[in-house]
Amino acid sequence: MPSARTNNGRRFLFMNSNQSGTLYIVATPIGHLGDMVPRAVETLQSVSVIACEDTRHSKKLLNHFSIDKPCIAYHDHTDKKSSYSILKRLRDGEDVALISDAGTPLISDPGYRLVSEARQQGYSVIPIPGASAVIAALSVSGLPTDKFKFMGFLPAKSTQRKTSLSAVKGNTETMVYYEAPHRITDTIADMLDIFGADRPAFMAREISKTFETYLQGSLAELLDLVRADSNQQRGEMVLVIGGAATETETVSVDAEKILGLLLKELPLTKAASLTAKITGGDKKQLYQLGLAIQDKN
Repeated sequence: MPSARTNNGRRFLFMNSNQSGTLYIVATPIGHLGDMVPRAVETLQSVSVIACEDTRHSKKLLNHFSIDKPCIAYHDHTDKKSSYSILKRLRDGEDVALISDAGTPLISDPGYRLVSEARQQGYSVIPIPGASAVIAALSVSGLPTDKFKFMGFLPAKSTQRKTSLSAVKGNTETMVYYEAPHRITDTIADMLDIFGADRPAFMAREISKTFETYLQGSLAELLDLVRADSNQQRGEMVLVIGGAATETETVSVDAEKILGLLLKELPLTKAASLTAKITGGDKKQLYQLGLAIQDKN
C-alpha cells in the first residue's frame, strides 16, 4: 500500500516498488507491424494483464506477436470500475500494460484518467516508447519542428471549428491536427478561410500503411488536391500547418537587401522610410527588420 506524507500542507504518496505493480504505457504500430519495438513485445509478454481501447482490435496485434495475456477493456469514458480494477491489480503487485488501438496511448487516445490516478496513488508508471502519428507526420512535413503544438481533433461542426482555428491564427509555431476522413475537406476549407490560402500545409494519410500518401503545398493547393482525388478522403489523416509568418518574414528578399545597403549610409529611420518608398513595403516592418540587422552586426 502507498504511504502518505505531508509537506507544508501538500500530500505526497510513496509506493514500495517491491510490493506494488507497475503500469506500462506501451506504444504499438500505427500501421506497419514491423514498427513494433522488441521492448514493447517483451513488456506485453511479461505483464499480468493488458488494458485495451478495443479488446477485439488489439487481439489481432497480440496474436501476431504470440502474446497470450488476458485483456480488459479500458477507455476514459467507462465507469470508474475499470480504473478501480486496474489500480487494485497494481496494489496487489500485478504489472499492467495499457495500449491503444494504434500509436502511443493518451495522445488523443484513452489513458489520461488512469495514469493520473495511478500517479496520485503513488504507483510506478513507465513509458515504452514507439510509434506516434504526430511525430511521424511532423518529421517528414518539411515544416519547422523546433517549436510545434499538437492540437488533437478539431470540433465536428464548422462554426465551432472556425472558432478554434481563429484562436490560434496568430500562432507562429507549427500546428499538428488529427482529422477524420469524412471531415477532411471541410476542415481544410475552414483552415483556408481562417489562416489564408497561402499558409503552408502538409497532409499525411495512412502513415506506414499500404496506401500511404503525403501531400504538400499551400492550404489552397492542398484543398484542390484532396477534392480532386477521393482516395485522399479515406483513411487516417494528420494535418501539419505552418505557423503564422512573423513581421520580418513578410518582408521581401529585395527589400531586405536594399535596407541592408542603406543602413550602411543612413540612420535606421531614414533607411526604413526610403526602403518603403522604393519597394512599397511597410515602414514599421522594415524598421523592425532594420533593428534585427543592426543587432546581428
